[in-house]
Amino acid sequence: MLRRTALFATTAAALVLGAGHASAQTEIQWWHAMTGVNNDVIEKLAKDFNDSQKDYKVVPSYKGSYPDTMNAGIAAFRAGNAPHIMQVFEVGTATMMAAKGAIKPVQEMMREAGEKFDPQSYLPAITGYYSTAKGEMLSFPFNSSSAIMWYNKDAFKKAGLNAEAPPKTWPELFEAAKKLRASGHPTCGFATAWVTWLNIEQFSAWHNVPLGTKANGMDGFDTEFKFNSPLHVRHLQNLVDLQKDKTFDYAGRTNTGEGRFTSGECPIMLTSSAFYGNVKANAKFEFGTGMMPYYPDVADAPQNSIIGGASLWVMGGKKADEYKGIARFFTFLSDTDRQRWLHEVSGYLPITKAAYAGTKASGFYEKNPGRETPLQQLNLKAPTENSAGLRFGNLVQIRDIWAEEIEAALSGQKTAQKALDDAVARGNQSLRQFERTVSR
Repeated sequence: MLRRTALFATTAAALVLGAGHASAQTEIQWWHAMTGVNNDVIEKLAKDFNDSQKDYKVVPSYKGSYPDTMNAGIAAFRAGNAPHIMQVFEVGTATMMAAKGAIKPVQEMMREAGEKFDPQSYLPAITGYYSTAKGEMLSFPFNSSSAIMWYNKDAFKKAGLNAEAPPKTWPELFEAAKKLRASGHPTCGFATAWVTWLNIEQFSAWHNVPLGTKANGMDGFDTEFKFNSPLHVRHLQNLVDLQKDKTFDYAGRTNTGEGRFTSGECPIMLTSSAFYGNVKANAKFEFGTGMMPYYPDVADAPQNSIIGGASLWVMGGKKADEYKGIARFFTFLSDTDRQRWLHEVSGYLPITKAAYAGTKASGFYEKNPGRETPLQQLNLKAPTENSAGLRFGNLVQIRDIWAEEIEAALSGQKTAQKALDDAVARGNQSLRQFERTVSR
């Protein structure tokens, strides 16, 4: 009886201690903007980390689109309840960099937590985008992508086009889209998602022409936009002309129109390489990818593409043990095999050199034609000051201004020249407002 009593007491004490240990688990709140298949990837990464150890629990929370997530995080910081980790798309980089009190630089956090972190292990195009001029990485690269061309091979065959040779230039794409529209796609020959990212930002880098001064803002403030050049105007005018008979059809400011490709309505869609998961899951036709088209009379085209996607920013004002948990999670995410898996299932790029080399050595790209396309674009040529990236404050809001002006041209309210002149002028005003804010 005494032995049973002692055993009961020992067991009860163990349960109490176990409960105390569980309650001491540190939660790490992770706000993100991933939907569909990519949301499933986020959930799996968090679960796998949580199952790998008992001290920390990462809790992912979907907060809407990229702009919605960023705005929610900024509002939460001002209210004193910011998440630990916030996924911010690449155009929010300058805004986050300027919010010095709101963030904890990731390289500093990893160093303080005693976790190994080498910026040189990442692909150069990614490292430079999220680093200071001194080379210190401020955020953790997570889901990097680039813009590519997706096309419906079945539709190409029906239209008499070569399904294994997608168009390389804009004139070739326009002609192919006309044939596709005539052969059974009356509402859309081709479309682009992320209208400003594709037709202003990536377009400028791919043709090695400036988007703005000071190396597209990478060299500091006091920049001015320059995308009202004859080349940019010509491209927008082509879209305006082609929309009249639906050879081109506008598909929105973000990626909400991507479903027009997977449904079969639009046989060509220019959008992110991260579209892969949704295409694979939803397309009922054979599909392929190609590099972004270019105008062949532009001397330096094609140059190289720039990254899209997002990085993970660590918010300021957290406790030391919370930062230690975040650092361990980032080390977990950096594992080469995990990076390879993330690349292979999502369409995002392998962000480390080791993950890229491992994927290539495994024969993955030979077995999956087209999956290396965004990486080939990024590495096509050594980046120039026009194609290394971009860093402008208020770019989230500025993109909406640009989209408004493009929409005005497409609807016939303004000429292409007037629309881009106004987009540049209004964008420059917003840059000056941002500079006044951060200089206070």
